[in-house]
Amino acid sequence: MAEKRNLKNPAVKRILQEVKELQSSPSDDYMSLPLEENIFEWQFAIRGPRDSEFEGGIYHGRIQLPSEYPFKPPSFMLLTPNGRFETQTKICLSISNHHPEHWQPSWSVRTALVALIAFMPTSPNGALGSLDYKKEERRALAIKSCEAAPRFGTPERQRLIDEIHEYMLSKSSPVPQLSPSQASEEQSKTEEAEAQVNLQNPEALPAGEGIPDQAADRIVEEQELPINVNPNPARGEASMEKSDARVQNMKPEARVQKPDDRLFTLAAIGLTIAIVVLLLKKFMKSTEYGAVFMDES
Repeated sequence: MAEKRNLKNPAVKRILQEVKELQSSPSDDYMSLPLEENIFEWQFAIRGPRDSEFEGGIYHGRIQLPSEYPFKPPSFMLLTPNGRFETQTKICLSISNHHPEHWQPSWSVRTALVALIAFMPTSPNGALGSLDYKKEERRALAIKSCEAAPRFGTPERQRLIDEIHEYMLSKSSPVPQLSPSQASEEQSKTEEAEAQVNLQNPEALPAGEGIPDQAADRIVEEQELPINVNPNPARGEASMEKSDARVQNMKPEARVQKPDDRLFTLAAIGLTIAIVVLLLKKFMKSTEYGAVFMDES
């Protein structure tokens, strides 16, 4: 099939180069190969990220590269049920064709697969093609994903999917199994953590606002300054008592009139009256002197 490819096409040259790099330095966390009949369509599988509810899972998907690749981003579709992304639906990520403004020509299929693994445990925030299953459901899907590869497309596609699945299984570590008691304990911890978050953030920002993380942190801090949200009532009361004492200490002492201040005020008033009387006497004397001078004239 290679003879029919236009090796002068920049996209074809780039794709063949990426295939060679992936085969020469494979990873245990992902694998991806293009179809023989169409190198712009790839099948892939990624391993669920460690220390998450997806750990141990093998998630298959499809990548469609545009004819302008790598100057335009690819589209992604998951084929394995996972509880984070819808299956057989193009998902919305910063590395996908839903956000071409974020795509960099220096990125590759390998870059996109690594990013996709990192996106698995993140919050969906209402993005297109996203799901928000409970952790227990996602763990169950992770275990089930290892049983068999998904069925999709033509026989050639299916052969490639099966080949990739076998490779991922050969590199897999045992899938962690949870006993019923552990699952129940994990669920209670999750619910407790969610309740704590709800108490500390009673008014969450609506999803899909597009606010950067740092800006969101700044907004939360500004909202929390005047309001002391504390799930512990005893600690809350102690905090309020300390705040009241702090406010009382901050009151200006000038508002309380001491005896010394009153005496000083009376003395000042008396001095003022004496000066006024003295001025009046002076004025009266000058008036009398003027009258006498007029009579003599």
